[in-house]
Amino acid sequence: MLEAARTGAYRAVNAAMMHAYWNVGRLILEHEQGGAKRAAYGEAVLDDLSRRLMAEFGRGFDITNLRKMRQFYRMFEIRDAVRLESSKTKRDAARLVSAVETIRHTACDELSWSHYRLLMQVGNPAAREWYMREAAELHWSTRQLDRQISVLYYERLLASRKKAPVRKEATTKLSTVEPDQFIRDPYVLEFLDLKDYPALRESAVEQAIIDNLQAFLLELGKGFSFVARQKRMRFEDEDFYVDLVFYNYLLKCFVLIDLKVGKLAHQDIGQMDSYVRMFDAHARPEGDNPTIGLILCSGKNEAIAKYSVLSENRQIFAAKYVKVLPTEGELTREIERERRLVDARHADEKKR
Repeated sequence: MLEAARTGAYRAVNAAMMHAYWNVGRLILEHEQGGAKRAAYGEAVLDDLSRRLMAEFGRGFDITNLRKMRQFYRMFEIRDAVRLESSKTKRDAARLVSAVETIRHTACDELSWSHYRLLMQVGNPAAREWYMREAAELHWSTRQLDRQISVLYYERLLASRKKAPVRKEATTKLSTVEPDQFIRDPYVLEFLDLKDYPALRESAVEQAIIDNLQAFLLELGKGFSFVARQKRMRFEDEDFYVDLVFYNYLLKCFVLIDLKVGKLAHQDIGQMDSYVRMFDAHARPEGDNPTIGLILCSGKNEAIAKYSVLSENRQIFAAKYVKVLPTEGELTREIERERRLVDARHADEKKR
């Protein structure tokens, strides 16, 4: 009961502060109507306002934060945050909004000011909206949100999924759920802190994932939960072991992950195909969807991916993982390459 009361109080205070910051941004912008002609005056207003507010309310109202509040008003909308009492005020507000260069999204009370400072750094309005909704729904901390933005999570979703479902999810909830909508490429596993040396083994990668399971679940995406490590499956007189087993409650199926240090090979695909078939035959509960197999490898062989069951199988996938955080340029190039490959595969499917 006390925890619930504490949470409710925090949300109420947070919502009140977001409304206050939004209105501060609105008032600042009203002083700057007229654009470039009032720019110098606007900066003088900010400087004077910052000194007065910091003297009374502390360091949270420096010029940088006041600029962020102005940007917050420009980018986001808070319903019923301000009551417009006259037609002139309504016209002024409409003029302010029409002068804004970015798309305004309805803000979520669940997020903090630190969340919004990160969101305002996202230039793509569609991506900003998606990050905001995901952060609120999945209760991302500011550190988690910062990480997802820095590894271009939204852009990788666009590259690895069919475009229509992604665009639909950006504005609505998932409706038609297909396995390949949950597989992205590449996976960025910089949090594992793996050393790049020739003797690296799959067991070391597996242990690092277990040690950083929360971060790995965040990278996997929505709906995943951990089930088992080195899952044993017995067929006749022989034992088989799957590196990692997860369950996705949105897909309503198990996801088997096999780790591979090095390039993808035909035998890796054949092995995963056997694992999926055995799991479906002996471990899949009645009513669940078919099991998915994901081969995570440090290098992909595009020829093998194209001329194997991966090109047509809806249960087995292969994806690359990177051990260090790439630069934005490197990751963008990788995303574009994957997008071209996805488009080429879809074009081949249409021809068939």
